[in-house]
Amino acid sequence: MGRPIRRICALAAAVLALQLALSPSAAADPPSNSWAKLRMCESSGRYHINTGNGYYGAYQFDLPTWRSVGGAGRPDQASPREQDYRALYLYRMRGWQPWECAGKLGLKGDADAKSKRKPSYADSAYIGGSGTPPPATPDPNVKPPWPGVVYAYGDCAPPLKTFQLRMNAFGYGFTGTGCYLDKTKQAVLDLQRANGINDSGRLGPKTWNAAWEGKAPR
Repeated sequence: MGRPIRRICALAAAVLALQLALSPSAAADPPSNSWAKLRMCESSGRYHINTGNGYYGAYQFDLPTWRSVGGAGRPDQASPREQDYRALYLYRMRGWQPWECAGKLGLKGDADAKSKRKPSYADSAYIGGSGTPPPATPDPNVKPPWPGVVYAYGDCAPPLKTFQLRMNAFGYGFTGTGCYLDKTKQAVLDLQRANGINDSGRLGPKTWNAAWEGKAPR
């Protein structure tokens, strides 16, 4: 009797393994910090932004795209909760493709990208956009305290916007996205080389101080 029982158990285990292999992988939407980086790059995190260029809100929807995912009215007039929801909806329909900033930031799609699964508001609640207005832009000519973080390529944070706007004094022409991408890296390297700082391309305390107190990049 022992051998038949073992054979039955082995067969059951094989069937279960086959079922698991054939079942769809669990979906996992992008982490909240990816959405935060996207918002910072697209709009400096401002949900109510409308610059008149045809793109609106934290995720810079144009009206046809907003309406394609069920949005009503204008995106910048919608609540942060609504904009977060429509952004996740768009991601599930088309992945990161609609956002140029996603490519710049190197954001990667996952199991939910282009899955065509309509999300619920509960699904998008984790995104966590509060819609709190950003602090007033400081005077770029007054050196603020070192933020205590060494920034590198792909980071997005308000102090990076402060640095970018300061570098405009040297003719760089930043719009102040707050995201460390190619142009910011070049500005950091130029500043480091002009001031005898190791040209690591990372924005550390010496480079931060040099932006206000050092030699101008050539």
